[in-house]
Amino acid sequence: MAGGWAMTPILICSAVALAIVLERCWTLRRNSVLPRGLSQEVREWARSDQLDPVHLEKLSTGSPLGELLAATLAVRTRPRELIKERIEDTGRHVVHRMERYLNTLGTIALIGPLLGLFGTVIGLIRMFMQVMVGGMADPTKMAGGIGEALICTAAGLTVAIPAYVLHRYFRSKVEGYCVEMEKQATLLLDDLTFSALVATSRPRHAAVAGDKTSA
Repeated sequence: MAGGWAMTPILICSAVALAIVLERCWTLRRNSVLPRGLSQEVREWARSDQLDPVHLEKLSTGSPLGELLAATLAVRTRPRELIKERIEDTGRHVVHRMERYLNTLGTIALIGPLLGLFGTVIGLIRMFMQVMVGGMADPTKMAGGIGEALICTAAGLTVAIPAYVLHRYFRSKVEGYCVEMEKQATLLLDDLTFSALVATSRPRHAAVAGDKTSA
């Protein structure tokens, strides 16, 4: 109340920032993004050919890593380059969802001090207008008015600093998840490539054995 009406947008920004932080903390839990043992389990599915639409659908909706691995398995019969393209395309969508609301949090970190400065300037203008009308009969009131005007700046910084720190924290967390998911997708891609090479080499060996038998 001491900061005046300019405190309203700052308080709104603080509420939005708090909601984003709580939502991202829950969504970006490691077990939620990279379930323990999921990659190894999926590779065992691929090796034993235990893949069906039900498995892939459940895998895709379970976690971001599962979605990436399911997209890889959906095109497992195609050449390696095409599978890599699918991994990259799906990865961009997954990263976009993991970075959801982070731009908003960064914007709040940017405009928080500006809103505080705006409120301070408005308060100082109002105070000097009162001085022009009534004079400086009481310097104490002028000092009090300056203090009240600076409340907006302090409030804006109080909102902006944690928002900026948490924005950078979530960004780095998403980047770490991306590196780990890329690693797991590459391991699965290598397994699929190896399985495809083994499958194509078997008919050749069978054909050679048949030719020797007939000879």
